[in-house]
Amino acid sequence: MRVAIVSSDGKVINQHFGKASRFLIFEVDDGKIQYIEERKNIPVCGSAETGHADNALNRTIALISDCQTVLCSRIGGGAEEELKRNGIISVETTHFIHEALREIK
Repeated sequence: MRVAIVSSDGKVINQHFGKASRFLIFEVDDGKIQYIEERKNIPVCGSAETGHADNALNRTIALISDCQTVLCSRIGGGAEEELKRNGIISVETTHFIHEALREIK
């Protein structure tokens, strides 16, 4: 399973989905965790460039479209629903990245 992580420091899941300037992508397979890559993102929220425009959310979702799950500290209802419509489950958590990935089934 491919997982997108929202983290400012690369250690803890500590950012709101809409504020994500990057996603850390991991592959979790039969208890093995492999870091794949970092993907830069233009945050959906709080940017004079994007505001809350639908195209900004769609661009962010397209960036992680190969992921089945996204882990973030918080997510708004609209973004959560749009992710779900695109086959991505969002999970709110504030654990260390590797601890949270070990819990994914």
